[in-house]
Amino acid sequence: MNSVLTTIVLLPRNAGVLLLRVYRAVISPLYGDVCRFYPSCSAYALGAVQEHGLAWGCALAARRLSHCHPWSEGGIDDVPLKSKRRYSVTSFGFVVAPSHGKG
Repeated sequence: MNSVLTTIVLLPRNAGVLLLRVYRAVISPLYGDVCRFYPSCSAYALGAVQEHGLAWGCALAARRLSHCHPWSEGGIDDVPLKSKRRYSVTSFGFVVAPSHGKG
């Protein structure tokens, strides 16, 4: 797949990543450390969108949020990983096509 098409395909996913990064920088610190799960729900949502795309990532995040209530035991709940990854993640968190450089 050429780079322009890949960029267009990844645009919704990266828009979701940007929105989640803004939430984690601005709103999440106002709540403090109150999450019963590790990673926090916003970190889980970010990882799910990065790993699975916007639609399926949002569905996984919604499922996780439905388990987040005062009577939940909490615990470690990592994002399920795909068996084969097609993309890589930048240091900021954007999803990009892996570079296949010759050097």
